[in-house]
Amino acid sequence: MNIKIRLIILNFLEFAVWGAYLTSMGSYLANAGMGSNISYFYSVQGFVSLCMPALMGIVADRWIAAQKVVSLCHLIAGAAMIAAGMYGYNAGEQVSFPILFSLYSLSCAFYMPTIALTNSVAYNALDKAGLDAVKAFPPIRVFGTIGFIITMISVDFTGLQAAPGQFLVSGVLSLILCAYALTMPNCPTNPNKESKGFVEALGLRAFTLFKQRKMAIFFIFSFLLGAALQVTNGYANPFISSFANIPEYADTFGVQHANMLISLSQMSEALCILLIPFFLKKFGIKVVMLIAMFAWVLRFGFFGLGNPGSGVWLFILSMIVYGVAFDFFNISGSLFVDQETDKDIRSSAQGLFMMMTNGFGASIGTLAAGAVVNAYVYDVPVEAQQAGWQNAWFVFAAYSLVVAIAFIFLFKYKHNPQK
Repeated sequence: MNIKIRLIILNFLEFAVWGAYLTSMGSYLANAGMGSNISYFYSVQGFVSLCMPALMGIVADRWIAAQKVVSLCHLIAGAAMIAAGMYGYNAGEQVSFPILFSLYSLSCAFYMPTIALTNSVAYNALDKAGLDAVKAFPPIRVFGTIGFIITMISVDFTGLQAAPGQFLVSGVLSLILCAYALTMPNCPTNPNKESKGFVEALGLRAFTLFKQRKMAIFFIFSFLLGAALQVTNGYANPFISSFANIPEYADTFGVQHANMLISLSQMSEALCILLIPFFLKKFGIKVVMLIAMFAWVLRFGFFGLGNPGSGVWLFILSMIVYGVAFDFFNISGSLFVDQETDKDIRSSAQGLFMMMTNGFGASIGTLAAGAVVNAYVYDVPVEAQQAGWQNAWFVFAAYSLVVAIAFIFLFKYKHNPQK
């Protein structure tokens, strides 16, 4: 089989595993009486990402071939996720937070490293095939997003978006990928060669960049903006589904198929990647980051103003701007770090950027968002919860607006279109 097709299947499965539960888990947790604990489930992804990808990367560099590490990680992640799903069904309404959270956390701890490792496997395979990874990999990676969207929609239309069955779907896909990863071309290891250590893999050596005012401010705002990354993944589905309690909206498409509606966000994300080269060259990183920040304001604001009935168009607009909010920050920020750092610490700088955004930023931001949602929604009487959701979204929009305004005045950067 053509190596590109084999890698397309690899990426499709890798992100299909994630798409099975990432945007719908909040609805299941809310239905199971754990709405106030949603933030813990989403924040753990960031906390395990602070160390596990670096640790597994070192193992793949030195001792066990990367494709075998991917297989082993998916074996553990899949088994733990299946156990979480089976426990959810067996426990029913008596589901215990410590047990479900422990199984889920174990799965996340071994799934998150595979995102980077599958990239390494793909780069190695393309190199062995004599192909240019810069040109060949992006079209392959798009199928990861397609896999994510397809499992989102599948979980929706099979009625599993508010049930523990979504964990079973994810776990089974992990086990399939566990076997499939072993068919990939072998990735060489070199136990005798000094490879990237744990400190460098985490990006800790790049902390010297904080001596530069421009980079220090950039990383601080990366942390502040990273706080918004997981908010809608955790709370968009339970929010839209909560309109089922209002007879006027109970039978609307959005309420019945919240995951289908949310999947527009991932479709927008896939398309907005194509806009980044033009915007970066034309306007520079400061303007592009500001566009992302104001897109987050709109993302949250449209949720607060919309409804699944006559206001569903505001929900759709929120899904569309998500692509800009996510891509213009995550991908453009990564490119900026690559251009503004010396070669000897470039990898560490990328690690630092990921730590500030998807690590500390997303984890702490999700916990803070959970406190806001609990205060406005889950800690108030049922009849006040719908208004509470609206207030929570406006709080998130106001936060993003304050960050954007502060960024305008504090981040100094002169764009050179020729650079």
